[in-house]
Amino acid sequence: MAGLPLLEDLPDVAGRKVLVRADFNVPLRWPDGPDGAAVVADDFRILAAMPTLDWLRNRGAEVTVCSHLGRPEGQADLRYDMSPVRTRLAELAPGVALMDNLRFHPGEKTNDPAFVNRLVEGFDSYVNDAFGVSHRRHASIVGPPALLPSAAGRLLAREVEAVGGLLAHPARPFVAVVGGAKVTDKLGVVRSLLDTVDTVIVGGGMAFTFLAAQGHSVGQSLFDAKAVPLCRALLDEAGDRVLLPTDVVVRRIIAGGEEEISVMGADVPDDAVGLDIGPTTAAIFAAAVADAGTVFWNGPMGVFEDPRFSAGTYAVAEAIAASGAFSVVGGGDSVAALDQLGLEGKVSFVSTGGGAALELLEYGDLPGLDALRHASNAAGPAGC
Repeated sequence: MAGLPLLEDLPDVAGRKVLVRADFNVPLRWPDGPDGAAVVADDFRILAAMPTLDWLRNRGAEVTVCSHLGRPEGQADLRYDMSPVRTRLAELAPGVALMDNLRFHPGEKTNDPAFVNRLVEGFDSYVNDAFGVSHRRHASIVGPPALLPSAAGRLLAREVEAVGGLLAHPARPFVAVVGGAKVTDKLGVVRSLLDTVDTVIVGGGMAFTFLAAQGHSVGQSLFDAKAVPLCRALLDEAGDRVLLPTDVVVRRIIAGGEEEISVMGADVPDDAVGLDIGPTTAAIFAAAVADAGTVFWNGPMGVFEDPRFSAGTYAVAEAIAASGAFSVVGGGDSVAALDQLGLEGKVSFVSTGGGAALELLEYGDLPGLDALRHASNAAGPAGC
């Protein structure tokens, strides 16, 4: 992205103090026993920051990382203490310091100038390597570039290149697979993608609002009545470029309170809830992916955490992994599905930021990127 300063654009970092904004919002687990301390359950995001941290350390910088963890709502909360992350970071990058949880401070989410000033005090340069939160106008994202020489870290630059490149020069056909629960969160990106993609596949809970817009009954399935007119207008505009489920896996409660799981067409009875795409739909979606030159996937096809409703998500994941397409996968659930199937290494790029990737595709920019481009050193020759 033009004008985005990179690490090479920073003043000499040898002997200088550098603040790195990373996204270490990692899952934790607590070992059995009353005295068991929390440990990092998945260090993918910490490992993803290592190229940036190593570049700075190898050039003699004194590096301090700042990050959020969970949602402590502006006050200290031991459940979101950074100690487990700090322990793992010390194993991977000895000598790199880690601040307390940024979101222990209300000024982080409100972008309070006083908090920004405290955050950058004593530092000589700033690096944003937190793509996953660069769509937020938070203090640690948009504040430091106005005060310090700043740059995009290696991870942030790779994310922008991979996700932004989808819009610039995709191999055809370009297929976007969009799932998840909330249709209103993704309507904007679906509409934007229609300017670029050849096919949009819609699954997950959001699909039922689209099905309702087509006149189907959705029973007790996830459904947003207010979004029906918007979905109907989008379908009228897109025509057959949007693929929706033709069959679904439903759950209903029968006599005696027992659950009955069955496959039926696109109409869901009043006493049932749709929780996955059906096998016919999974085959149709997989075939569209198999023929693609470029694939973007964000969001599961159903409640895949329950094995009874995981087949649709797994079918899409396997089809993407088996395709020869350039594939970008973002969003925690989509990445988790790949991980469960051991397929992370079979896709071209795994994004660390689902929401940020969607907003970059929808708007073509992010607040964190805009802030970097307006840093005092942003016109350097290495900008991407």
